[in-house]
Amino acid sequence: MKKLLLLFCLPILFNSCTEKQESMKSFSTVALKEIHTDSISIRAIVLDSNQLWFAGNKGKYGAIDLVTQKKFRGRIAKDSLHPEFRSIAKTKEAIFVLSVANPGLLYKISNDKKVVKLVYEEKNEKVFYDSMQFLDDRFGVAMGDPIADCLNIITTTDGGNSWKKIPCEKLPKVEEGEAAFAASNTNLMLRNNKIIIVSGGKKARCFVSEDKGNTWNVYETPIVQGKTMTGIFTADFYDENIGFIAGGDYEKQEDNANNKAQTKDGGKTWKLVGQNTGFGYASCVQFVPNSKGKALVCVGGTGVHYSSDSGKTWKKMLEDKDLYTLRFQNDSVAYAAGKNRVVELLFGE
Repeated sequence: MKKLLLLFCLPILFNSCTEKQESMKSFSTVALKEIHTDSISIRAIVLDSNQLWFAGNKGKYGAIDLVTQKKFRGRIAKDSLHPEFRSIAKTKEAIFVLSVANPGLLYKISNDKKVVKLVYEEKNEKVFYDSMQFLDDRFGVAMGDPIADCLNIITTTDGGNSWKKIPCEKLPKVEEGEAAFAASNTNLMLRNNKIIIVSGGKKARCFVSEDKGNTWNVYETPIVQGKTMTGIFTADFYDENIGFIAGGDYEKQEDNANNKAQTKDGGKTWKLVGQNTGFGYASCVQFVPNSKGKALVCVGGTGVHYSSDSGKTWKKMLEDKDLYTLRFQNDSVAYAAGKNRVVELLFGE
């Protein structure tokens, strides 16, 4: 009877092992292909079906059809100003691009690329917007550095046609010298009704609202902080609970201590990982889709790095230091952009 039971179980055990191995596939190679070049600095990209939209400096934005490789290029001017765009987001009807500095300019671009409309403008010498995201086709959020004693946050509930500032009295106070970095449009994440924002500078913290911005909690992180160019530069959440933050010291880009941390409770507590290993200064970190929150890719000042164990260990995949932002199309294809180009990254086992 025992022998029969053992023989019966063997196929089950074999299948279980096979499934586990398949789910734990690991990247060992990456192929890079340039798909767009221009005189432009790109820190904001978004995937919309088979199109990749990008926005950069000099008022430039555009779209690349990832099937036909057909390209569209546009340029926005406000009077004599060509804005620098570092935030981009989408709904089913339009693409939105947001400039960084005074005046803060938010444009809505129709999907057919024919209509470009200014939907929000903010004039203040301290205006500096860092990131923008949509939760769905109605609700969106953009965040920026403090103008007063709170982060500068605006929201929309009508698909981006109008935007409203959250009053400072409804937001947590920031510490002296606390702000954010417009490195890759990844200071802000929306997961269901939860808004997650990360900061840097003299303080590196995590701001969380679980009710679309009505109330907030602030949580400390162990990321290096204390100087103007230190802190969290980028974050990603695999779901509402599993998240990863990265950054470092922009002025010491090789330093890879105290620059990576993970959370498993939605940002309430953070644990340093990958100490003194892997990348230094990080511009953008993203979870690999369908990896159960274990696989990550980072781009930044020390190249392209990959982890398959939740950030504990890292493998350098490319020496390329001129990629600033990254988004995955699926679990093996990603697109990245940076200095003068957009590239496709094809990861393999």
